[in-house]
Amino acid sequence: MKLEHLRATVAELHAELPRNHLVAWTSGNLSARDPETGLVVIKPSGIKFPDLRPENMVVVDLDGEVIEGDYKPSSDTASHCYVYRHMPHVNGVVHTHSRYATAFAVVGREIPCITTAMGDEFGGPIPCGGFALIGGQEIGQVVVETLKGSRSPSCLLQSHGVFAVGPSAEAAVKAAIMTEDNAAIVWTALQIGTPLTIAPDQIDRLYERYQNVYGQ
Repeated sequence: MKLEHLRATVAELHAELPRNHLVAWTSGNLSARDPETGLVVIKPSGIKFPDLRPENMVVVDLDGEVIEGDYKPSSDTASHCYVYRHMPHVNGVVHTHSRYATAFAVVGREIPCITTAMGDEFGGPIPCGGFALIGGQEIGQVVVETLKGSRSPSCLLQSHGVFAVGPSAEAAVKAAIMTEDNAAIVWTALQIGTPLTIAPDQIDRLYERYQNVYGQ
């Protein structure tokens, strides 16, 4: 079986999506690219999250052609592959319809950077890109264009949801979780009043410390 370890990692990480309330039923997906071969492991289409196993993950090449697997790959496969082809530093992609973040997406609004946690993780607002239909690489094109020039590892797609990327699939899942957590905080704050802002230079300092100093 090709990429057995990566299959296991992708299957395991999928469990984090419903666990963190980022998806409903069979919506949402994640993939991981093997840096050595360039092959991509991705969720099969329409399979419930509790039923996902390493053996039913699908392996595709960077053009989305199935290399190994008994199921059809995710309907977002072409867009995942587009991201990988145009963002060589990315080895993990996650797509969710998480509620609070998607609420910003359906009004075409970025999530403003008004918490220190957002400064840490995103280094600024989480941008919102335009609308694109599912099925081809068009969504991937919007993701790449929206993240260009941004420090954010995630973006919103108008009327759709969240795409998060990272140097690994785990990093991309973390970005998706943090996107929803901060979207919920910002949405709640907007119900109370006008959120206080953080100065751009302070956001820079938060981002620099978290990315280069924080942790072990």
